[in-house]
Amino acid sequence: MLISQVLDAAGNRCVVVRNGSEACILKGIGSTYELVLEAIGKKQSLTECIRTHELGAAVDLEKLAEEGRILLPIDHPDAAHMHLTGTGLTHLGSAATRDAMHAKDDDEETQLTDSMKMFRMGLENGKPPAGKAGVQPEWFYKGNGSVATAPGEDLVSPGFCDDGGEEPEIAGIYVIASDGTPFRVGFALANEFSDHVMERQNYLYLAHSKLRPASFGPELLVGDLPKSVEGTSRIYRNGSVIWEKPFLSGEANMSHTLANLEHHHFKYDLFRQPGDVHVHMFGTATLSFADGVSCKEGDEVEISAHGFGVPLKNKLSFTPSTQSATIVKVL
Repeated sequence: MLISQVLDAAGNRCVVVRNGSEACILKGIGSTYELVLEAIGKKQSLTECIRTHELGAAVDLEKLAEEGRILLPIDHPDAAHMHLTGTGLTHLGSAATRDAMHAKDDDEETQLTDSMKMFRMGLENGKPPAGKAGVQPEWFYKGNGSVATAPGEDLVSPGFCDDGGEEPEIAGIYVIASDGTPFRVGFALANEFSDHVMERQNYLYLAHSKLRPASFGPELLVGDLPKSVEGTSRIYRNGSVIWEKPFLSGEANMSHTLANLEHHHFKYDLFRQPGDVHVHMFGTATLSFADGVSCKEGDEVEISAHGFGVPLKNKLSFTPSTQSATIVKVL
């Protein structure tokens, strides 16, 4: 089952449920967030809760995507209570690209970068027995709901950026119950837009490089994540594909279990605040920057994977560079 949020002809938000090829409006529900809270309150699974509501008119999600009428599959009424975060070096093969970016300037074959050391830690203890905590992964913060970019909208790099590039990922979507329990709603395609040129200068710039917009959706997969997810990431320039590459996700292609990644995010009280929404991206091993591609103004990124519905598409936009400093006023 897939869930999405769209605008109807009158501009009103609707929740859409897709089973197979048919997508229909879910009556009596104003938002995915409202639906999730209802399911938690009734102690029902999301699927059970959906079945208590009547389905309305059928919709063509592909057409709505072309018309720019698909919203994020979930959001929060207050953007400050939505958190976009992620983990890195979690996928088999992900260390090679990062290791090259952060290689040390010496010829010692035995010298390992911090990236490779962390990746090996995941290989050794990223998949602990059920109920046990394994090694913690690399973790990063993207921002709150104000940086969450809807499918079809532009991902905008700030004027002080060095670059802007796509990262195709799978994101887990979570809502925190009133007692602080995290509930996983489902999974969505994500574009974890980052500044790889800035990151390459110095590994300690990683935190800066991640403070960028990100997009996810258009549809949210309810239920378990397949053990292996096979997707494709493409970049279009002036209507033509300039770069295309498959990407793999799911635990069969990862050095950590999802449970271990979830534990190390939600072990913090900060991330178990009642009512908050979390979009947690699980990492990737594929990005165009590793192949020497530099994204330009107007390039469109398309991320797709079987079982996730409508592809995620966003154009890239770059704010003109500026040398002016941000001035803090004294009270």
